[in-house]
Amino acid sequence: MRIPPLYHKPAWQRFLAGMAIGGMISWFVFLYIFGEWHEKYSKEIKLQKEEIAELRNDKKIWQEEFKELNNKNRAQLTIQDIKIKIINSDKYKLDSYSVYVIENEINDDIHMMMAKDLDTVHKSQDLIKKIIENKIFKVNEKRYRVEVKVMTIYTTLSVHLEIMLD
Repeated sequence: MRIPPLYHKPAWQRFLAGMAIGGMISWFVFLYIFGEWHEKYSKEIKLQKEEIAELRNDKKIWQEEFKELNNKNRAQLTIQDIKIKIINSDKYKLDSYSVYVIENEINDDIHMMMAKDLDTVHKSQDLIKKIIENKIFKVNEKRYRVEVKVMTIYTTLSVHLEIMLD
C-alpha cells in the first residue's frame, strides 16, 4: 500500500498547511483565553478568601461581645442586694437601733437568696415570707412579730415589713 502522491497537487498542500496553521492559531487563542479566565478566577478566589477571613474575624469579635453581654445580663438577673425596711416602727416607739437589729436579723435569715437568679427567688417567695413571719424578735423585753406587706423581687430584693406585738 502506498501513500497517495499529494505533494504534486498544491491545493491539498495549502489545505493541510492551512489546517496546521489554523490549529496552532486556535491553540494559542485557547491558551490566551484560558489564561485570562484562570487569572480572573484566581483573583476572585483570592478576594473571596480575604473576605471570608475578614468575616470570620468579625464573627469572633461579635461572639466575644455577645458573651460579655450575656455575662453582664446574667449578673443583672441575679439578686445583688437585699433591703429590709420596717414601715411602722414609730407606732411602737422603737428606737433606730432596735429597728436596725431587727432588720439585720431578718437580713441574716434571708441572706441565702443573695446571688440567686430571679426565677429561683420568685419561686421561693412564699418560703421567704414564712421565714420572716414565723420569727419572733425580742426587743426591750417585748416580743414582736413582723408581717410582710410588700416584697419586690428584682436585682434588689426589697422587703417592706410591718411590726406588731406578739
